[in-house]
Formats: sequence, C-alpha cells, structure tokens
Amino acid sequence: MFVVSLSLSFRNITALAPMVRVGTLPMRLLALDYGADVVYCEELIDIKMAQCQRIVNDVLETVDFVAPDERVMFRTCEREKDSVIFQMGTADPDRALTVAQLVEKDVAAIDVNMGCPKEYSTKGGMGAALLSNPDKIEAILKKLVTGVSVPVTCKIRILPSLEETVSLVQRIEKTGVAAVAVHGRFKDERPTHPIHCDYIQAVAQAVSIPVIANGGSLDLVKTNSDIEKFRKATGASSVMLARAAMWNPSVFCNQGPLPVEKVMEEYIKYAIRYDNHAFNTKYCLCQMLRDRVESPLGKQVQAAQTNAEISEAYGLQTFYQEIQQDLQAKMAALQSSNQPNKPIMDGDVTTMAVKFERRDYPPQITPKMFLLEWSRKEKLEQPQYETVRKTVTFSLCSKSKKFAEQASAIVCLRVLGVPEGRIGEEDSGLVCKRKREGKPNCSGEEGRSKKLHVDILQEAEAPSPTVEMNSDEQNPATPLKQVEALREALS
Repeated sequence: MFVVSLSLSFRNITALAPMVRVGTLPMRLLALDYGADVVYCEELIDIKMAQCQRIVNDVLETVDFVAPDERVMFRTCEREKDSVIFQMGTADPDRALTVAQLVEKDVAAIDVNMGCPKEYSTKGGMGAALLSNPDKIEAILKKLVTGVSVPVTCKIRILPSLEETVSLVQRIEKTGVAAVAVHGRFKDERPTHPIHCDYIQAVAQAVSIPVIANGGSLDLVKTNSDIEKFRKATGASSVMLARAAMWNPSVFCNQGPLPVEKVMEEYIKYAIRYDNHAFNTKYCLCQMLRDRVESPLGKQVQAAQTNAEISEAYGLQTFYQEIQQDLQAKMAALQSSNQPNKPIMDGDVTTMAVKFERRDYPPQITPKMFLLEWSRKEKLEQPQYETVRKTVTFSLCSKSKKFAEQASAIVCLRVLGVPEGRIGEEDSGLVCKRKREGKPNCSGEEGRSKKLHVDILQEAEAPSPTVEMNSDEQNPATPLKQVEALREALS
C-alpha cells in the first residue's frame, strides 16, 4: 500500500524543468513569481547528496544541504516548499532512498532522472542509461514510493519504438509513481531535432497517471499562449519547460514573455538575497542574454567575479549593499543571542565567541604567530590545530579552516592573557622586528618541554547561521565554520 501526501497536483500545471546549473534557488523562485506551478531543482547526484548535512540557515532563512567539502549542494526555502521537486541522479535503490529521506521534509516531491543523455549522468548508469534497464527502474521507484511520505515521479526520454516507450511507462505506472514526465526525443537526439509529439500522445493515452510533456521549447513554445497549444498537441496533462524558461522565465506569465532586461534584474536580486554562487549567477544571466552575450553588458557580466560586480553591471549596487547590511545585522543579532561573550570552560575545552578579521592585524602578523612565539618563549611545544566535525551549541563565522585556526589562537591568547598582535596593541616583544616587517629568517627559541594542543570544533549542524557572508570572494557555497574552541594540554 502506498501512503503519500498528494497535496501537490500534477494535472493541468506548468513546470520549470530540471536544468543543470540553471535550476538553483534564484531561478526557481523567479519562475514561481511568474506563474510556474512546480519547479524542479537541477539533477543532483545521489552519491554526493548522501554525504550532505542538513543545516538550517537562520541568516538566509533557508535550509542548506552541505557536502563534506562545504559546498552547498542544495538550498531551498519556505517560499517554494510546496512547489519544489527534488530531482536526483541515481542507479541504486538504497542510495536513492537515503537521499530522498534526507530531503523529503523540505520538498514537495522526489523525481528520478531517467532521461539525461549527458556522459556525466549516464556513465554511472544513471539518467538515460536507466532506460535500457527497466528492472532497475522498477526497483528504484518502488523503493522510493514505499519509503517516503511525498509523491515520487520520474522523467524519461522516448525509446526507439512507440511500443517500447508505452510498455516502459505502463511498467513505471505500476510502481505507484504520481506522474511521469516525457521528453519527446530519443536518447541520441539533441534540442535541434524536432520533438515527437505522437510518442507523448500515445503514452498519455496508455496510462492513467498524469503525463508531463517536455521538449517543445525549440519548435512549439515561444510565448505563454503556446504552452496550452503544446499540451493539446501532445495530449498530456501538463507541460514542462526547459530552454524557453531558461531564456526568459517570464514565459510562465500570462502576458509573457516580458522584457528580458527586467527579468534579469529580478533574477539578480534573488541571487544576491540568497547568496547564490557568483559563477552560477553569471551562467544564468548569459543564457538570458543569448545573442547579446558579446555586447558591452554581456562582456561586463562575463568579466565579473563576484555578485557585487554583477550587481554593478546592472546598476543594482545600492540593492546589493542594503542586502549585505541586512544579512550582517541578522548575523550579529543571532550571534549576540546565541553566543557567549566570555569564555566557557568545559573540562579542558574553552569555548568563546570569536571571529578572526584579517583587517584587524598588521599585514605580516597573525594570532597564530603570536601563540607560536609565546609557546617558544615558555618552552612549550608549538600549538597543534585539529579540525573535528562535531554538533555544537554555539557558532561563529569563519571563512575557512585557516581562519578558524586563527580564531582558535585568539581564544587561547585571550584566555592566557597574552597579546594577540592586533593593530594598536603595545609591542609585546613576542614577535621580532624582522617578522613584524615581513622579513625572513628570524630565529626564535626552539626549546620544547611541554605541549600546547588546540582543537577546532567545527559545526556539522546547529541552530545558528550557516552561510558565509560575501562568500563569492572565496567559495560562495562554504557554510559557516562555527565554533572556535581550544583544548589546553599543559602538563
């Protein structure tokens, strides 16, 4: 017996198709604004997603699924919770279920990609490679349908013959899926090939579940009014748009498409608001620019390296600055309410709210350098920094592992009452003049008799902010590395 929530309808809807590098949060939200009923995320591979941690991002008001390398693989928000469909690439029923159960509370449905012909998908037996293995298709879908509480769907391409295509979809229907999307091209066909509406029509007539027609952007769908024509031509329940929506997502609007210049501005605002990766933002804007990508504006977009530079190209500097100030204020408020201003001792671990700001220190000076010189002066072993993934209570923004180590050194120095090298501090004599001036070969005491050990506890999941501000300056998908703590082992 299949028990799922069916609040999401797949009949008489228009959907934003899953598109690699396009179907990220800003584009999905924009498509919903313009009238799409359902939006698919880009295909996300099960192996990568299975390693992710679910982290609530209180600053951006999102839910982030963060990989071990700290990239945000999938970001979603309350606005799309009842409309977003999570599409995965998978060839393994158990792994597919693991991923589906990880995200099911934050999405409206789960979709399995069975139509992508690109090598990155098919080489692992995923995407269109599944079309030649109906037993595996059946195993994956049955596992998902019986294992999650949200609807399960899949997206396929047509097979070499009409009979094979209909037979496969009928077998898919028996697994209990809520709908099937059909791209009306063969596996080896590309967007320049005409779509086979007769195949989609035959499938729609052969099954009782909703069939979503896909593949009409080149020939049939230029305006919003064309969507209904495409639906009737295929006899499908609903329509899914890929390239037509990528070029101008306002095609979902009743009066659409609207002037692309305005659409791009709205897209950029979402990209800034949700700290989208700058290179992803650039890619989507270039798709909307199309043949104007070599225009002065297009060249400025291509040259941009950050969302700040992209906003400048479109005259949105003030908006960018206002959003950054708002996000910084949220961060500060959360930190002040959640984090201790004074050290908290727990055995040999000290926890303290500290953030390393490079601008607070002279160019050649860092807290780690001061701690090293102090340990040498006291004839201790040099500090050791260990990164430990651990769920914690307090959190604080660190741009990288290196910054987290610097912050841990700050905690240690402050607890010890030792200067840390900040601009304006009196000369402590801990760092010799040659080092202060950035000159090499400054010697120091090498004696070691005791050991100072510093642990950095990094958050895996906590109720505190989980996104790095201004992240397009480094890795924009990096979540906050959160608590700077130290473990003193002074014998």
